[in-house]
Amino acid sequence: MAQRARIAAVLGPTNTGKTHYAIERMMGYRTGMIGLPLRLLAREVYDKIVGVRGPGVVALVTGEERIVPPRAQYWVCTVEAMPEGMGCDFVAVDEIQLCADPERGHVFTDRLLRMRGLHETLFLGSDTMRGPIAGLVDGVEFVRRERMSQLSYTGSKKISRLANRTAIVGFSVENVYAIAELLRRQKGGAAVVMGALSPRTRNAQVDLYQNGEVDYLVATDAIGMGLNLDINHVAFSSLTKFDGRRMRPLQPNELAQIAGRAGRGMSHGTFGVTGEAGPIPDDWADAICNHSFTPLRKLNWRNADLSFGSIDALVHSLELSPKDERLVKAREADDLQALKALAADAEVAARASDAKSVRLLWDVCRIPDFRGISHAEHAGLLQVIYGHLHERGHVPDDFVARQVNRIDRTEGDIDTLSKRLAYIRTWTYVAQRKGWVRDETHWRDRTRAVEDSLSDALHERLTQRFVDRRTSVLLRRLKQKEAMVAEVNDKGEVTVDGEFIGRLEGFRFRQDKNATGQEAKTLRAASIQALAPHFHLRADRFYNAPDTEIDYTEQGGLMWGEQAVGKLVAGDDPLRPRAQPFVDDEAGPDVAAKVERRLQHFIDRKIAALFEPLMNLQRDETLTGLARGFAFRMVEAMGVLPRAEIAQEVKELDQDARGSLRKHGIRFGQFTIFMPLLLKPAPTRLRLVLWSLANGLDEFPEAPPPGLVTVPNAQGTPVKHHLLAGYRPAGQRAIRIDMLERLADMLRGEDSRGGFEAKADMLSITGLTLEQFADLMQGLGYKAEKGEREKQRPADAVVTEGGTPDADQPVMDAAAEAETTPAAAPEPAELAPAPADTPDAVAEIEDAGEAPVAEEPAAPAETPAVPETPEEEIAPGTAPDAAQAEPEIEVFYTFTWAGNRGAKPRRDGGKPRKAQGGERPKGKGKPKGRPERGKGQKFEARPPKKEKAIDPDNPFAAALMGLKDKS
Repeated sequence: MAQRARIAAVLGPTNTGKTHYAIERMMGYRTGMIGLPLRLLAREVYDKIVGVRGPGVVALVTGEERIVPPRAQYWVCTVEAMPEGMGCDFVAVDEIQLCADPERGHVFTDRLLRMRGLHETLFLGSDTMRGPIAGLVDGVEFVRRERMSQLSYTGSKKISRLANRTAIVGFSVENVYAIAELLRRQKGGAAVVMGALSPRTRNAQVDLYQNGEVDYLVATDAIGMGLNLDINHVAFSSLTKFDGRRMRPLQPNELAQIAGRAGRGMSHGTFGVTGEAGPIPDDWADAICNHSFTPLRKLNWRNADLSFGSIDALVHSLELSPKDERLVKAREADDLQALKALAADAEVAARASDAKSVRLLWDVCRIPDFRGISHAEHAGLLQVIYGHLHERGHVPDDFVARQVNRIDRTEGDIDTLSKRLAYIRTWTYVAQRKGWVRDETHWRDRTRAVEDSLSDALHERLTQRFVDRRTSVLLRRLKQKEAMVAEVNDKGEVTVDGEFIGRLEGFRFRQDKNATGQEAKTLRAASIQALAPHFHLRADRFYNAPDTEIDYTEQGGLMWGEQAVGKLVAGDDPLRPRAQPFVDDEAGPDVAAKVERRLQHFIDRKIAALFEPLMNLQRDETLTGLARGFAFRMVEAMGVLPRAEIAQEVKELDQDARGSLRKHGIRFGQFTIFMPLLLKPAPTRLRLVLWSLANGLDEFPEAPPPGLVTVPNAQGTPVKHHLLAGYRPAGQRAIRIDMLERLADMLRGEDSRGGFEAKADMLSITGLTLEQFADLMQGLGYKAEKGEREKQRPADAVVTEGGTPDADQPVMDAAAEAETTPAAAPEPAELAPAPADTPDAVAEIEDAGEAPVAEEPAAPAETPAVPETPEEEIAPGTAPDAAQAEPEIEVFYTFTWAGNRGAKPRRDGGKPRKAQGGERPKGKGKPKGRPERGKGQKFEARPPKKEKAIDPDNPFAAALMGLKDKS
């Protein structure tokens, strides 16, 4: 008598080893088949069995993947792909409680009712299925398995407070990505697992988590279907999900299926909520912990005995209602929707005219809508595929090639690659169907290769976006207390284990600015440990560096090359500032002390070198009395004193005292008492820094560029700042004080009461235009009266013996006064090469600015005969067109002393004031009439100079009186 086949239902909560038990039972038979709820889980079980029995006897059959060796004994399938009529000794269906699922339940119910092994059949799932199985399956044996570890509820926690080895569950792609991004910033990253991922991508992501590269996993409810991972805690980010039709709350048994992933093996697990998810009701939490749920009473069912006589007959058979009260008609699935949509098309209806064509149409309609664009879009694709299959018996290679080649691109972001993976799954499914393509092996390999390349690219993008490898590596090293050594390149970039963590600027570590939250804390902790030896080595190198490698900035910073290593702060003496180093506390007090000593040595030597004349003056013990007091004032002012501020002290100095001070390089100028050596660019730059430190300025004035005689006098700039920079403000500009004294020496010989004009040398040393010079003079206390007159032509000027006008003459009067001076005749060799009355000669004379006259005119050059025309008589030294030219007017200024030598510099823009006489009337100083041709006439711009009175306050007054008496 044949032994009756065993049918058993192995029921219990998660983590009871049900799937492992089924695999062991299957491998005890010669042949076997196991149906699993997910492609991912099927691949995991397939790999496990291949590891035990080898790939030659194990087959994998899913909707998109088919690996069937010739001598296959064990079949690992998704429930939908389980082949019928195989006659295997053993059959198992996992997660049988999915019979109640609205979308896929009818498939699991069909396997429960019709799928049997020759010797043994196992149904694996939850205790809630005990009643339906007992009522629908005759002779079933129930096996109860207890959970191997305890599960407890911990309530709500922020994501930032979640412990390591936590899985956070979301129910939408957007939610999963948002949580993963947050974990990357705060925890170093997370692995991502979703049902839509290919097995290759999913396995690569799981490896990140299992290998410890990341401590967090973000997943959809796909992890609830048998994926065995090292998870200690499961946190729900939401308690609702979209089931394909509507948003609905998750039921306690569904939450338990996912929460049970925590605490695998003998390790206890916990579950809770996070983010915006509300708390789980207490009775629900107790039910999950105690595995006590309301039994299922109704299972989804769809008729499996289909009629293919016509499309209408097929639709009718699919819509039949069950006769058993424990079964409920399943809602309309995607394949039935597609069938109805295609049946409405006249061409499809005409093609499906027999049972074979209707069966083919139904097989095409069962292609899953992997793309998820729209029902109409999906139906359009199915219509094209059905047309090819019905007309040719296969889908043309060129058509498949175009579709696959369009998808075979690995550029793009996560969403783009995910869409391409969904698209290639359609053609992978088509290639797996027997007889649908001409070269099945080629297209199966081709679509598999495209899926693998897209999977690798997607894994790479997921890792780039959601995993901060730097933080994860450093956290792992810190957690394992491994020694870390930093590497610092010549640019100051710091790396640990090849990961960039920041820059070392001098003796301060600047961690990567992109790091925030936990990442920033991790970088800081890693840098402290890894950079400790580098700080000491760098301090030794800095201490032995020459002074040429160190410098100070105009704002008091101290630089070592291009790196800031400290700053100057005020000391007890303005000439003795203190150096304050920039050293991280983590470098230690020894490093800070060594850097401070080196910086102090540098600045002390720099001040001693640049301020040597001032230091010698300060240390000179031979100075006594008023001279010593004056020396103290000079040291206090850092080598620059306005004479107006110490006029009385200067008067009180006798000649011996002045002589002793002059030995130290002090110059007593008319406007400033200064030390010329301290006006050089380097001492000037240092003086501004030291004075700013002593006076507690937040922003230091900067020295003008070297070599400038005058600089703009910016509005609001204190006079003291100009003085420290070596300039005196006067009008719209400030003039360097040493050049101002040279100008004063020139002005001393002028009649400041009667009035004088600017000489060429005055404009030359200041580098100013006449208008700018007039403004400068007004700023120095002079009146500038503006006038206009007829400009004397260069041809009328008489050249001195040297060939140029006298440099001491006023610029505007040089030509006018030259006529009164007899001109010596030039040597013959100096004569112009062309005759004086030819146009070429006249042009050369005008360019030269002088009018050489030959003793005898040279013979005119031969020229072509031209009609003679009467010529106007031209005065000697006049250009041929002078008679027709209008007289040219020039502007000049007459300067007189305003009578307030000690007045502060003016900033009125140089405009003459009415109280000072206003602007001179036009034509003043202009000749009374044109001279007759050929006759000279003397022109004077002003009356003869009056003799300048001697200032009795001048220290040289006695000597000047003696010279006057002699003259």
